[in-house]
Amino acid sequence: MEDLVIRDADVVDGTGADSYRADVVVDGGRIVSIVKEAAAAGCQRPKAVRELDAEGLVLSPGFIDMHAHSDLALLRDPDHSAKAAQGVTLEVLGQDGLSYAPVDDRTLDGVRRSVAGWNGSGDDIDFDWRSVGEYLDRLDRGIAVNAAYLVPQGTVRALVVGWDDREATPAELDRMRQLVAEGLEQGAVGMSSGLTYTPGMYARNAELTELCRVVAAHGGYYCPHHRSYGAGALEAYAEMVELSRQAGCPLHLAHATMNFGVNEGRAPELLALLDDALAAGADLTLDTYPYTAGCTTLVALLPSWASEGGPREILRRLTDDGTAERIRHDLETVGSDGCHGVPVDWDTVEISGVDAPGLGEYVGRTVRESAALRGETPWTTARRLLVEDRLAPAILQHVGHEENVRAIMRHRVHTGGSDGILQGAKPHPRAYGTFPRYLGEYVRESGVLSLEECVAHLTGRPAARLRLPDRGLVREGHRADLVLFDPRTVAAGSSYDAPRTPPTGIPYVLIDGRFVIEDGRRTDVLAGRAVRRSPVAG
Repeated sequence: MEDLVIRDADVVDGTGADSYRADVVVDGGRIVSIVKEAAAAGCQRPKAVRELDAEGLVLSPGFIDMHAHSDLALLRDPDHSAKAAQGVTLEVLGQDGLSYAPVDDRTLDGVRRSVAGWNGSGDDIDFDWRSVGEYLDRLDRGIAVNAAYLVPQGTVRALVVGWDDREATPAELDRMRQLVAEGLEQGAVGMSSGLTYTPGMYARNAELTELCRVVAAHGGYYCPHHRSYGAGALEAYAEMVELSRQAGCPLHLAHATMNFGVNEGRAPELLALLDDALAAGADLTLDTYPYTAGCTTLVALLPSWASEGGPREILRRLTDDGTAERIRHDLETVGSDGCHGVPVDWDTVEISGVDAPGLGEYVGRTVRESAALRGETPWTTARRLLVEDRLAPAILQHVGHEENVRAIMRHRVHTGGSDGILQGAKPHPRAYGTFPRYLGEYVRESGVLSLEECVAHLTGRPAARLRLPDRGLVREGHRADLVLFDPRTVAAGSSYDAPRTPPTGIPYVLIDGRFVIEDGRRTDVLAGRAVRRSPVAG
């Protein structure tokens, strides 16, 4: 007898093809047969140890979160319902050029401080790894969902060059090439950059191009958070397209948005740029989240010169009145590179999380609202928060445009990514709602995407980018990473006011043929493992 037969499911297979009714048989963690309704007529239907009646439910591949920030959450929280309940069966970590491998004893503390707003301080984590391979081995001990990893270019630069704004020496560039190659050989699927975050932003394009050549040689892809999503956004996208062309490296554009007032209604210009690149032969994909607000850390808004030298130097500058005034001028008048070249509007910057318990009163308010309550300027409030919380505050930035969001998600190379930051008392709802929101709001309610097309964006297409030959499709021989959802009720429960509310309409999620969500509830199964890069065909 086989392990499981899922009966009478409406199969949406991840290719974009029309749905069909079928019985799907799972055994040993894989799909072993698919018996379509027409083929089953007049013959004996498959049997198994367990039968699940899927009448009225859609069966699809598990959703792949192409941009996740669960690097520590997967280790900290075995339940991890934030993603499992959405139907996510694979997350891609190591995003935006900053994560926790490769590091050494000297650089780990600086990396932890720099991304505390994304992942917490990490004081509750035993950092018993240093290399990419060791981190992946740690994930292999058992996690809620599968995880792939990108070598973070900023972390590599911190390890070799430090946190200074200068060009790498030839010897340093060679060492960075070696570290990127080692990370890919140990199983990473590509390399990420955060080119508005220190120290990755200090890399010139020639340096990035050399690292991307290493990525390409190992069959990976480059995933940049590029140099601007505000003023100069189109130029920043074009810069990455040209860089990847010169390096011969596949390109995946992270959270490909067009934000701030300067970019309202300009998504068609971005899409035309991408279409031209694709027509010229570019290997190009992108991901987006289906919300208008962004999410990052408060310290990320500072000008790059204020962040040179790392977290300790940032804090030193913030406590010096003269230097702090220079920072304020760049933020509020000039438009800092950390704020994408746009003068900060404190009405759009909402504090979503802090590390110090005594600062909880700021969470859920914009910086300007908190400043008004205290009778001080917004910069005074922001500066105090950064210093007292040791650079840890996370923020929502309400600077997006719905028409841009919809236009970009329709594109044929689009994939889904939550960019979900799970840290903080009031995180962005995308961390808990991205994938059911696509299916509920943008398929059923708005009709922006067809069901079959949307599922392909969330499953088959990202699996192809990750070069995973046996994931992302409902197909015989593929791994049984599967989701069953009700197309009539599936929806994100999370909102800006209640960001941790679970979704509705997703009663079953399987990873490797084992139920991680059953009857709408999280089981105790830890079926996730590290998903390593497939070897380059030779």
